[in-house]
Order: sequence, then structure tokens, then C-alpha cells
Amino acid sequence: MDSLPITSRVAIPLAEISFIAARSGGPGGQHVNTTSTKVTLLFDLGASPSLTEYDKARIREALEGRIGKDGVLRVVSQSTRSQFANREIALERFAVLLRAALTPVAPRKKTRVSLAAKRRRVDDKKRQGARKQERRVRDDH
Repeated sequence: MDSLPITSRVAIPLAEISFIAARSGGPGGQHVNTTSTKVTLLFDLGASPSLTEYDKARIREALEGRIGKDGVLRVVSQSTRSQFANREIALERFAVLLRAALTPVAPRKKTRVSLAAKRRRVDDKKRQGARKQERRVRDDH
């Protein structure tokens, strides 16, 4: 696999993605203190030739919290005790993030409340008002 498929028209070459391994926190005893299992995936969005400017703008807008000031998208995985497995998880998360960012949002269709729904609402209001009317204490002098 030399490229990571994102959508039907977009695939990111693995050469554009870099990884950094570091020591992971959390439980694991001595193993955690000696192996670098945490994986950080780095993708330089601005320097990517495989994305159009429009795609880059959409990704920047959708993932602005994950992209640093340097324009690099970071995805971290440290859920397993295997560096290889964490690398695969990070790649999958990256693909899911880009897929979601590049999927166009369907415009909202305006809808109207049906006449029957309006009638039901008014009838319910009348019924509730009548119930409260019955609860009132009458002054019959």
C-alpha cells in the first residue's frame, strides 16, 4: 500500500505522512518505561500536492482544532502496547477525519408544519385549558 484512500477521488501518498514514536503514559509497568509505543501521525496540510486548494480549505475549516499554527495535522494513538498497532490506528483515524472533512454537508431543506399537526397542537392546548378551568374554585354566592 503506497497511498491511503480517503474518498473516491482523493488518496494521500504515505510519503506525505510522517510518524513520531514516543513513550506512552498510563499503566503497563516496566514495559511502558522502556518502549516507545505512542505514535503521533504528522501531515503537513499546506505542503501536500495531492490535495486541491479547495480540499485544503475544507480540511482547515473542519479540523482547525487539530491543526497547529505550523499547518501540520496531528493524530495521536496510544491505546495499544504495540507501536505497529498504534500506527495503524492513527492511519485509520486520519482517514476518517479527512473523509468527514471532505464530505459535503447537504443543505437543509425548509419544511412546513402540517395542518394536521397544527390542529393537534391547538386541540391539546384547548384540552389543557379546559382541564385547568375545571380545577378552579368557583364562587357561587
